[in-house]
Amino acid sequence: MRFNDPILGLIHIADPRENMVPLRKVEALEKVGMQLGTTVLQMKAEDEVRKLNAELETRVRDRTAQLEAANRELEAFSYSVSHDLRAPLRAIDGFSKVLMDKYSVQLDNDAQRYLDIIRSNTQQMGRLIDDLLSFSRIGKQEMRLSRINMERLAREAFEQIQSQHPDRLIDFKVESPPPASGDTNMIKIALTNLLSNAVKFTGPRNEPIIEFGGSAENNENVYYVKDNGVGFDMKYAGKLFGVFQRLHGRDEFEGTGVGLALVQRIIIRHGGRVRAEGAVNEGAVFHFTLPIKGGGS
Repeated sequence: MRFNDPILGLIHIADPRENMVPLRKVEALEKVGMQLGTTVLQMKAEDEVRKLNAELETRVRDRTAQLEAANRELEAFSYSVSHDLRAPLRAIDGFSKVLMDKYSVQLDNDAQRYLDIIRSNTQQMGRLIDDLLSFSRIGKQEMRLSRINMERLAREAFEQIQSQHPDRLIDFKVESPPPASGDTNMIKIALTNLLSNAVKFTGPRNEPIIEFGGSAENNENVYYVKDNGVGFDMKYAGKLFGVFQRLHGRDEFEGTGVGLALVQRIIIRHGGRVRAEGAVNEGAVFHFTLPIKGGGS
């Protein structure tokens, strides 16, 4: 038996009579040997593929288990650190406020400025800790799925954001988004972060416009939040959804760098996807998908 040149085995034929095997039979057996050689090689190849697949599956399972364990440890560490930092930060903020309220007359301008800096930084750190705690909780929180009126939810979220910016006139348009299936509280958090982002980055515009809409495509709903804000360079789009990733300095736009990471985590937990498009000084569009029927984990 052979395949091309390598000999893979032998076919032995015995006959007590000398030279009694006809040439045509020898040629037929050679063909059979070639076919058997091909079959043997194919079986060996299939066996190797099965072994490689089994090894790969084992590696993937092991790696997945390691990543899940690392994520759990990171979440637990993040929650613990954030929770433990809250109390001392509140104390710092509280006592600095007492100093400003009760002893401001006795403090010179430099001392009052230092206290302002202390309060500003502790409050910023407090917001960061709150966002980290929210990010950690979302990963462990049980999901309660229900039918969501996305138009009503978006309007509620925007009204809450607008109340924090009463001096700004923002044209908010809702283009009849279809209802979705998901955890209402989680989706509201995601929408609030996306709309807050749009409100923040339309700050320099004289006529800010924010749009929310969506449509049913295949077996999912595709939604978008669009604004005419400062936009971003698409070559940095991959950094948008990372924790603590910022494309603008804090001196330009405030924020903790956690909001979009939280949005992505919520959407992924629902079995959806999120992506962003934008151009510098031409606004941005954030797309996300949600199942038409129950999904997620």
